[in-house]
Amino acid sequence: MYQVLVCDDDKAIVDAARIYLESEGYAVLTAYNGKEAVAVAQKETLHCIILDIMMPVMDGIAATVEIRKSSNVPIIFLSAKSEDTDKITGLSLGADDYVTKPFSPLELLARVKSQIRRYVAFGSLVEKQGVLTTGGLSIDTEAHQVTVDGEEVHLTATEYKIVEYLMRNMGRTLSSTQIYENVWNENAFASDKTVTVHIRRIREKIEIDSRNPKYLKVVWGIGYKIEKI
Repeated sequence: MYQVLVCDDDKAIVDAARIYLESEGYAVLTAYNGKEAVAVAQKETLHCIILDIMMPVMDGIAATVEIRKSSNVPIIFLSAKSEDTDKITGLSLGADDYVTKPFSPLELLARVKSQIRRYVAFGSLVEKQGVLTTGGLSIDTEAHQVTVDGEEVHLTATEYKIVEYLMRNMGRTLSSTQIYENVWNENAFASDKTVTVHIRRIREKIEIDSRNPKYLKVVWGIGYKIEKI
């Protein structure tokens, strides 16, 4: 049974979404602010999160940033029409979709089904005994070893951390700031240039043609991602 987390500070919205989702056979967990949502995401195996943007204690955008540090579960924002800027910010930080309030329960169900179908088929980690794989690119997270088409690729410790972080968020575009803060474990300072240099070196090692990459892609103006293949 797929588990869906519904988080909104409006209890009526949470209850309505829960009723419709449970009628479709989903197991539903609930939260009423971003901090609660993060706590649930860290404990439970989730297949989709429905997350309001404007909430007390911790808003949906801050919660998304925290959740994305350890999970690539689909996140659907609930937003008011006046929150367009926040929607764009959230999508750039790792949210997958949004539904504008007031919303149709049938539309929300359709979005949830679509995201879970994609996540189960393509987006969840292809991980067996600590191995993440996309196409011919594989990373053994226990041995800290990267291979391309069966051939080992020798990366520095920092290069390996970048590849692992991108692989654990496969298909998602991550900004230089996100990569820097998660790999270097410090606040980003002049992160763009630092990350760009490392990305170039990684490409030279894992790509047949670094100028026409198969795996490590640039999303101009936003960041980098490792493609799902």
